Amino acid sequence: MKSRERILATLLGKKTDRAPYTSGMGMWHSTFERWREESGDKNLDIQEYFGFDEGISYTADWVMRLGVNPWFTEEILETRENSVVRRAANGVVREELKSNLGETLPNYLDYPVKDWDSWKKLKEERLNPENPTRIPENITELAGNLNNGSYFLALGGYPYGLFGTCREFMGVEGLLIAFIEEPELVFDMMNHLTDLWLYVYAEAVKYIKFDMIHIWEDMSGKQGSLISPEMIKKFMLPNYRRISQFCKDNGIEILSVDTDGNVDELVPLFMSAGVNFIYPFEVAAGSDILEFRKKYPELAIMGGIDKREIAKTKKEIDKQMEIICEMLGYGRYIPSVDHLVHPEVSWENFCYFNKCLKEITHNG
Repeated sequence: MKSRERILATLLGKKTDRAPYTSGMGMWHSTFERWREESGDKNLDIQEYFGFDEGISYTADWVMRLGVNPWFTEEILETRENSVVRRAANGVVREELKSNLGETLPNYLDYPVKDWDSWKKLKEERLNPENPTRIPENITELAGNLNNGSYFLALGGYPYGLFGTCREFMGVEGLLIAFIEEPELVFDMMNHLTDLWLYVYAEAVKYIKFDMIHIWEDMSGKQGSLISPEMIKKFMLPNYRRISQFCKDNGIEILSVDTDGNVDELVPLFMSAGVNFIYPFEVAAGSDILEFRKKYPELAIMGGIDKREIAKTKKEIDKQMEIICEMLGYGRYIPSVDHLVHPEVSWENFCYFNKCLKEITHNG
């Protein structure tokens, strides 16, 4: 059974030859650097070393331009003693520490959308669905490689979601204020983004057989959703249903959402709008995938294994394996830690984790 077929069958609760064995959510760059040093292999290839199956391939801007197009010019606006101020390709200006670029939360200084005028400008100049450069010129060649490959193909990913993309454009505080003070602005942003995605989706599926459409939100903290269920129903779910209908109309059987934090409120809401696959179920935010499995037997799940425990002893890792074994018994589960593996996890521990995981997924 090809990995692509195995993942799809797993998510749909169908019979497979065995469970998927993948690299999961991945790891931080500094984690990988630690492993290269501890393994003594400067050319360490995780996929090859562990013999992972081909996993989920998130086909976003490297194939289809689902967001800002053209990008803003990336540039350093100011160099400070311990940090740099830069404008990112999405138009956000942020201050980043020189010592740990990309792995610590930056200090966000400015966003491309502040009000109706700035939104209209962004929409007109960089969010035109019909911009021909959204579809690459070599799409036929790319499609051949993707359609014939073993990777499970997802259309979408970071930073494309209703709350998620609006948050990227306005910042968390700005967006939350807009929900109350400028609801029509939020409606327009979410509706236009969905129009854009559906237009590009329709072009994309002419060439590529996608297995999943993926929505990235990151709209929760440890305390739960950043907006109320009523707001989700009002602002977001109508567009989720439009995306879900597109999936049905085009034979795409999986609609997924990635959102961190506590998702107790979000899971039933997303499922009501057609979502059938959610991750990463962060344990530190209170997620218990065994409870979610019992409550929502039709939901496909990935994640839910406490990344903090992998940094401890083999005994703690064995306890996480017990959870994986039980989840695999229920089905519709892809084993994975609940986010990127952090640099506290040693190479020895990661090797032990994957040795155990391979034994479970291959031999039951």
